[in-house]
Amino acid sequence: MPIVRYGEKLNVLVAAKGHPYLRDPFMAMFDEMEGVSASLVEQPAVQSLMNPEGVKGFDALVLYDMPGIDFRNGARFVEPSEDFKRGFRALLDSGFGIVALHHAIAGWPAWEEYAELLGGRFLYKPMNLRGQARPDSGYRHDVQHEISTVVPHPVLEGIPPRFALTDELYLSEVFEDSVTPLLRSVHAFTRDNFYSASLAISGTMYSREGWQHEDGSNLVGWVKRARKSPLVYLQPGDGPPTYADANYRRLIANAIRWVASPEAKAWARG
Repeated sequence: MPIVRYGEKLNVLVAAKGHPYLRDPFMAMFDEMEGVSASLVEQPAVQSLMNPEGVKGFDALVLYDMPGIDFRNGARFVEPSEDFKRGFRALLDSGFGIVALHHAIAGWPAWEEYAELLGGRFLYKPMNLRGQARPDSGYRHDVQHEISTVVPHPVLEGIPPRFALTDELYLSEVFEDSVTPLLRSVHAFTRDNFYSASLAISGTMYSREGWQHEDGSNLVGWVKRARKSPLVYLQPGDGPPTYADANYRRLIANAIRWVASPEAKAWARG
């Protein structure tokens, strides 16, 4: 059951909405996480908190939101306000730790800087990114695959070198030149193993007809410097089976503790 953890050391702001999710099983991860007290605020209300003043009293921000796409109008992209951009940049310049999960990588598609901050982007439509025309991304639900750890890191503490997970995978844009890899999947990230996101939002689910996409990165977890803040991105997180997975829960708990730590903040400052 949802509980209030009084006196816990880490207070976490959790941003969600913009993409369907099951609230209760998702928040159960945090309710059952020792040493963490999580507060869920959904889009668009949470935007007013994503600045240095708004996060006072919190130790980290978890992004499980997907703002900036209006699916009522053919997936129209909406750019964030200049006030939001200034506040979010200021938050990152303050060293505030961020953990981004799963579909958060698709957020704010009309704001390219956001992709650079997170380390990649899932594209619902073909568009220019980093000065190049890129195809829409691919998705595949319920993929049974194995994940391997890449390098020793506090986020990976207690995680086996190789573990199995059944979850949605993305064939998307990953900026490997600007991140430190943590986790790689053994799944083949090729066009024939995924479906077109653009076809899906046009009403044709689970199709790749006429869609072309080159082979993509198998990187499914990384850390990076987002301006002066430590950021962790974990690609898994589609639904309750993943929410309940012990390794996934440990990854999130480790990520929260790391981004909130003095060591991570010092690393992010360079």
